[in-house]
Amino acid sequence: MKHIVDRFISYITVDTQSDPTSETTPSTEKQWDLANKIVEELKQIGLEEVTIDEHAYIMATLPSNVDHEVPTIGFVAHFDTSPDFSGTNVNPQIVENYDGKDIVLNKEQNIILSPNYFEDLLQYKGQTLITTDGTTLLGADDKAGITEIVSAVEYLIQHPEIKHGKIRIGFTPDEEIGRGAHKFDVEKFGAEWAYTMDGSQIGELEFENFNAAGAKVTFKGKSVHPGYAKGKMVNSILIANEFMNALPKDEVPEKTAGREGFFHLHTITGGIEETTLQYIIRDHDRKAFEARKELLYNIEADLNAKYGDVVLLDIKDQYYNMREKVEPVIHIVHTAKEAMESLDIKPLIKPIRGGTDGSQLSFMGLPCPNIFAGGHNFHGKYEYVPVESMVKATEVIVKIAELTAKKAK
Repeated sequence: MKHIVDRFISYITVDTQSDPTSETTPSTEKQWDLANKIVEELKQIGLEEVTIDEHAYIMATLPSNVDHEVPTIGFVAHFDTSPDFSGTNVNPQIVENYDGKDIVLNKEQNIILSPNYFEDLLQYKGQTLITTDGTTLLGADDKAGITEIVSAVEYLIQHPEIKHGKIRIGFTPDEEIGRGAHKFDVEKFGAEWAYTMDGSQIGELEFENFNAAGAKVTFKGKSVHPGYAKGKMVNSILIANEFMNALPKDEVPEKTAGREGFFHLHTITGGIEETTLQYIIRDHDRKAFEARKELLYNIEADLNAKYGDVVLLDIKDQYYNMREKVEPVIHIVHTAKEAMESLDIKPLIKPIRGGTDGSQLSFMGLPCPNIFAGGHNFHGKYEYVPVESMVKATEVIVKIAELTAKKAK
């Protein structure tokens, strides 16, 4: 546990926040700081073929230690943190033998991590938690995943009696801004399948995620002095309001769960002359996803017919549901499930209400289910991770490697 804690803290105290407005890869120079540190660590623990390319994508190999043919498998995680909340000067707090009560993150600012609001905390009574100090995120998303992968391959190196095939590991920048897999060289990685260690609570095993798109809607108006505006002014804000009201009011993130999709308005900017709405569109079902986009186009057409070509809609697909790529090789999910059960972990198989690098990698030819990394409350000051969950995730990686070799034999 101490080894895993020390490694995790050494990662989270390096600021790796990504930037969606940047056009470079990685999107921020500071991501290189942790990337280069990890590369040196991988070499030190004895991995082979350790590489980092011009975009900070890291790959390394743990060679097979068996004489029969075993499929090459991979484990993937990302080292950037979310732009939604500061990742500068992360100051982790360690809460040993958690008593199930409120945790004071920051006394001066009265920031409390409470089980009255975050009920999942009560699952971890008696365990060791790592929290923030209330002023930054923690970075368990996904530095917990990196910690677990590095710790697992290090354990396998130190315990050659555990038999396994060739294992590839890959660490990416910019996952938090949706670009983590964009420049991932699947052919170079050379695995038949992989697992992202990027889920939340212990037991999570996911091979189904949203189909996703982003929509930018621009409304053009005409500004005229309000005292003389009759018949002349066109207020783009009011047309934007009509657009918003034409969408189903209950199909929003705060009113949906499970496999229910939504339209999420996350940004409004503008004035009389021009207003812009930014939406994300999500649905697990591909047909329903296409229907959502069609609805937006229909609203655009109706408003343009009413006001005369004042609405411009631009929709870009972002990623798709990995289920259609994973189901043909569903045995890779069964192996992960068997690994968890053998370690007395109850698998929580459920759809992701989001996406991971794995969803994009699956469509790039690398089927890639997602496994828990252990953290909770990502992207904010209430983020925490139970150390025992990180230990269990490390054990799951080791067990998957062992089971894959056994099944091949």
